[in-house]
This record gives sequence, structure tokens and C-alpha cells, in this order.
Amino acid sequence: MSLSIVSIGTALPQSCVSQAESVKIAQVVAGLDREEDDFLPSLYRQTTIAKRHLAFEQGVVHDILHGTKHTASAFLPAGDGADPGPTTAQRMRHYIEQAGPLAVRAARQALDESDLSAAEFTHLITVSCTGFSAPGVDVELIRKLGLSPTIERTHVGFMGCHGALNGLRVARAYADACPRARVLLCAVELCGLHYHYPRNPKKMVANALFADGAAALVGVPSEIDRGSWQVVASGSCIFPESEFAMTWNIGDHGFEMTLATRVPELIARNLRPCLDRWLAGQGLRLEDVRSWAVHPGGPRILTAVEEALDLNEEATAASREVLAECGNMSSATMLFVIDRLRKRAAARPCVALGFGPGLTAEVALFQ
Repeated sequence: MSLSIVSIGTALPQSCVSQAESVKIAQVVAGLDREEDDFLPSLYRQTTIAKRHLAFEQGVVHDILHGTKHTASAFLPAGDGADPGPTTAQRMRHYIEQAGPLAVRAARQALDESDLSAAEFTHLITVSCTGFSAPGVDVELIRKLGLSPTIERTHVGFMGCHGALNGLRVARAYADACPRARVLLCAVELCGLHYHYPRNPKKMVANALFADGAAALVGVPSEIDRGSWQVVASGSCIFPESEFAMTWNIGDHGFEMTLATRVPELIARNLRPCLDRWLAGQGLRLEDVRSWAVHPGGPRILTAVEEALDLNEEATAASREVLAECGNMSSATMLFVIDRLRKRAAARPCVALGFGPGLTAEVALFQ
């Protein structure tokens, strides 16, 4: 058996900032002077992100851009290049306030499009790596959507950008184990909470890439719905001697990400042999794959995947569009890309790829 995707819902916070506004925010937070102004505009242009959404009220964004303090938000920077920013506790309070409502919006859209009633759902999977609380987003989804209090819950936490693929693996296992399964998967990420304030060029790269968003998916056993996209297999591969390349740790002033400049090189070198072996196990070759859902961690990641697999930019067009329009929303981004491909009736088989700390590649096959 496999998991059939019935519907996907997506949601973005109301506050939206352009590339130019993102640059200005970065300059203000880091306290850069005019001699350093060229670095950030160049960095943000290279990301190809035209706009992104942030889970902050527009007044906070206005205060940062204009140097005012009307909101008295803990997220307003000192702008001296040494300000550590809010404590992790302050950031987590904001996560508790904002993550649940955003997840509910995405999940409600997915439920409405599925034509299933809330009471029918048997399993709930939540995915997030940007916040922790208990009771958490899962309980808020149950309460706000009217899901059964006996629904079986699983949380996939702290797995990074490929987390939605891990969630899909769990959803498929539920569908295989229970012919009556009705599964709701919801990924919500508030990456903006972990904006790094001190002046540090390496950390500024992560600041330039990440954004906020949520996406939800409804799935059922394929015996029930054979007309939808079906998740028929999944796999995982940790690249050798790559643990240093991408890390995600909890610090005193937010979660701290390390992105080595060698990440694209490691993907370009290791992805093809891993994927060839995995596809062979599914009775496929690389040339049999008709479409690709690649997590757009950044433009260099997409280019590395294209080089490793001999793909052209058309193969990753949906990924590049999501990156340009929304930024990197960590785990939720993958469902945005899959949703776009489904709506375009992309050819199958389709392979989804995501990368995270480890350095790990996660993969899923859709038929």
C-alpha cells in the first residue's frame, strides 16, 4: 500500500517584506556603516528571494525599518552590531503565540479541500524545528479544527529542512498499518524568530535565506483514493564526514545555525551515488524520473543538485519559484513545492529531495 495525497493547504504570515526591505532590516540589526553597505545588498541579490513573510505584526517591521519603538517589541535591535537579540525564552513565547494560528490556517485549507470531516481523522503529524512548547501546535490543531481528542499524534521535531519528508514517511506507515487511516500532516516554521543579531558574515547568510510559513497535507491509504499523487517509497542517506557542514543548536539567544560553504560541494559529490542506489531498489533509473521536488535551501543548493543529477533549471523551476516568492521556510517549503507540482499535473514518477543536519539527504518517491 501507499499514501495518497488528497489535498494540500498553505499559509503565510501577513507581514511581507521585499528584498530591499530585508536588506535594510539586516543593515539596521547589524549596525553596518556606509563602508559595509555593499556586502548585504549583494548577498541578498544572490539568494534570488524577492519577498518573504514574517510572523511579526507589521508595526514591528515598521519600527525596525524606521528606527522607531512604538511596539516596544523585544525584537527591536540596538543596532550596534553586538546586540545578542531576544533571549530564547522570549523567542519561544512568540513561537507559542504565532505558530498555532498559522498552522491552523494551513490545515483548515487542506481539510476544506479534502471534503473529509474533522471527526474522520485518525492520525495527526506535526513537523517543526523552530520552536518547542507543550501542549503544543498539535493540541491547538485538535482544539481549533474540531479533531477527535483520541486522534493519534506524532511530532517530528528539530530535523530541519527535510522534516516534511520525515513526516510523510510516518504518514505512509500509518496508511500501510491502518486501512481506515485519515492522516493530517502539518509543518509550521517560524525561522524569523531565530534571526542572528550580532555582526557575523556567516550568520548573515542564514538570515538572508530563511522565512516563515506553514503547510498541511491530507492523506489516505491508496486503496481508498487511486487518483491522487501517491507516496510509494522513502529513503535517507547521511553523507560521509559531513557532520560539520550543517548544524542546528539551541543557544541562549535563539537557535543557532551553521552553514558551511562546502554544503553545495558535498551535495554535488555525494548525492548521485546515494540516489542511484536508492532508485535501483525501487526498480528505477535516474532517467526514469519525470519531475523533481527539490527543497530550495538556497540557489547554490539547487545548482548543486542540478549538477549532480545532470538536470537543467527547468527541472527545478517550481523550487526556484517558491524560493523567490516565499524564501526558505524550512520544513514547510517542501509541501509548497509539492503542491505547486501537483496543481500543474507534473509528470510522474516524481522524486522529492531535502537536505538537513548530518549532512543528510531525505528522499520520497511519488507515483
